[in-house]
Amino acid sequence: MGKRSLEENIVVVAGATGGLGTAVTAAFLDAGAKVAAVDRTAANKEAAENYVAIAADLSTLEGAKNVAWSVIEQWGRIDVLAHLVGGYAGGKSVADSDDAGFDQMMNLNVRTAFHMFRAVLPLMRAQGSGRILAIGSRAAVEPAPMSGLYAASKAALVSLVRSIAAENGDHKITANVILPGTMDTPGNRAAMPKADFTQWVPTSQVARMLVHLARDEASAVNGAVIPIFGTGA
Repeated sequence: MGKRSLEENIVVVAGATGGLGTAVTAAFLDAGAKVAAVDRTAANKEAAENYVAIAADLSTLEGAKNVAWSVIEQWGRIDVLAHLVGGYAGGKSVADSDDAGFDQMMNLNVRTAFHMFRAVLPLMRAQGSGRILAIGSRAAVEPAPMSGLYAASKAALVSLVRSIAAENGDHKITANVILPGTMDTPGNRAAMPKADFTQWVPTSQVARMLVHLARDEASAVNGAVIPIFGTGA
């Protein structure tokens, strides 16, 4: 990313609402970056000199490209894509799963990322720099029973990110993926009220890792699959 500091970076956070998204958006703003916060719904805070909210449907390539061009019109470039969009569905074995469940997991966890990557990579290649960052899951490398489709979709995301890393290094673009364990979000606490929250992954730590990967100090980190599993077994 040349000699520019993070304070000059334009960051697109896809999936900017929710427990992780709000932490990541705040971390990049605190680091001095300008943030385009993307989600299906409109802004959760007013637009400012260093912040804009963009409502978008990333299930289509057109929706993703509209996001990219909105950011280009606003700030002239995209330095970092932090792709957080995803979802979980489980409770069935692979043998008992159906096409609808498969499509749901692939659409949420792979297709939205595929569209955003295709939208921003030509712009990053043209400017000769960029960071692609994605959130996978521990399940991508350690699948658990009754969540095979989720695990498969997150494994596909890992492979996609690593392919991008291999294909774009000559344009000074890096691509890395973080694999969190169970994150300490309000949604997870509500879903698992009897769990030991102290063993879960704080969203602030995931956010700080993303910020680190966006900095010049991490320019040699490319194609990394980074576990943040928490302290549980």
